[in-house]
Amino acid sequence: MTHDHAIESGGDSDSVTWPTGFRAYTGNGGLRAHGDDISVVASDRPAVSAAMFTRSLFAGPAVVLSRAHAAGRNLRAVTTLAQNANVATGRQGEENAAEVVRRVAGILGIPEGEVLIGSTGVIGRPLPMDTIRAHFDEAAGSGRGLAAFVAGPLDVARAMMTTDTRPKTAVRTVGQARVVGVAKGVGMLEPNMATMLAYLFTDADVTPADLDGALRSAVDRTFNCLSVDTDTSTSDTVAVIANGAAGPVDPAEFAEALADLCLDLTLQLAGDGEGATKLLRVTVAQAGDHAQAKRVAKSVVNSPLVKTAVHGADPNWGRVLMAVGKNTDDTDIAPDKVTVRFGDVEVYPEEPGADTLDALAGIMRRDEVHIVITLGTGEAEATVYGCDLSAGYVRVNADYTT
Repeated sequence: MTHDHAIESGGDSDSVTWPTGFRAYTGNGGLRAHGDDISVVASDRPAVSAAMFTRSLFAGPAVVLSRAHAAGRNLRAVTTLAQNANVATGRQGEENAAEVVRRVAGILGIPEGEVLIGSTGVIGRPLPMDTIRAHFDEAAGSGRGLAAFVAGPLDVARAMMTTDTRPKTAVRTVGQARVVGVAKGVGMLEPNMATMLAYLFTDADVTPADLDGALRSAVDRTFNCLSVDTDTSTSDTVAVIANGAAGPVDPAEFAEALADLCLDLTLQLAGDGEGATKLLRVTVAQAGDHAQAKRVAKSVVNSPLVKTAVHGADPNWGRVLMAVGKNTDDTDIAPDKVTVRFGDVEVYPEEPGADTLDALAGIMRRDEVHIVITLGTGEAEATVYGCDLSAGYVRVNADYTT
């Protein structure tokens, strides 16, 4: 990296704290039997924002409403409902999402248009509004507003979880400012323009244009390079809110810090993929352009046969060639120019001997497997992230609603 971005903490560290001026709340609104399932993160002062959302044709009411609010680039708060996506719920679902936003805005004393809402979980079921209303009535009745917001990033990350096995947070510093991120999502996960639910908060003073550019660049290099199962969620949302409390920062340094933090969260999400036992990283180099590199890398990371081979530490490198070869529209890819390597072990075009296959099996038994492919069609490069495919993935999703 060209700049020094300190990593204060990440993963499941209890030491993660919000940037200056941000507060958070979590509680149980009856969406799940035990544990917090509602969260709110808010700035105590006006802020600027940027956001990206799923391109799914079945985008949920939370996404539709939030997309409209995000257009103002002045989001100040994020609320999330876990365990219920509130998708394919008709007009009532739209009204329910709007009511949640209205209630959160009322508690915070800010306009509804400054609140983003995320909703994640089962598709096609109405929100349990009776218990949610009772929860917000109690919160509003306290009359303490932001003073009652004492939850940390780890609490919020945990309250957002559905099938995640651990909460995901990350922190970076840039100048005098800090950037804190929380994220969830380990299944129905191949982002298309955004990802899962990922919220980034910073006390840096950044212009809306610089913030939007930094977010889009970061998402393209990180979250949109992530795939667990090739399925794009109806609820994907990523947003960043900057309240300026720590003063101005260099825009280029901020963009790099944001991308580095997003990569941290991406790796945490990939490593916690449903049923995952290994992180899978695929790099395609010497491609004609970035789009080709990313397309071919995704075809490898998404291949069930590659993913199951990685899970079983089976040195079946021919499956990688198969996955590259599926890109039949890329007619400039020629087999005699392609190379494939697992870690530092080349498997193609050199024909692996018994010793090479033994070394390859050892590499595939690691917690992280890195496959590197060169195409010989140009100079572009891309890396994508995913995980192995295990029986655990089938168990989680076969029983998801039952």
